Amino acid sequence: MQIGQKVRVRRLRDRTGQAVVKHLGQVGEVQDFKMTDGSGVGVVVQFDDKFSTWFFEDELEVVS
Repeated sequence: MQIGQKVRVRRLRDRTGQAVVKHLGQVGEVQDFKMTDGSGVGVVVQFDDKFSTWFFEDELEVVS
């Protein structure tokens, strides 16, 4: 994945916050990357409604 790519949220691991759940299946744009637990990398995604949060790479799929 690269900054600026469009991605779709295809699944969620554990988080159940309503703001995140409502974006399941939605398409957003990769804004940045984030260290998650010292060994993993998360992907920061911003959606059209200006909401942004991070996801694990396996929760996302690139939209062509």
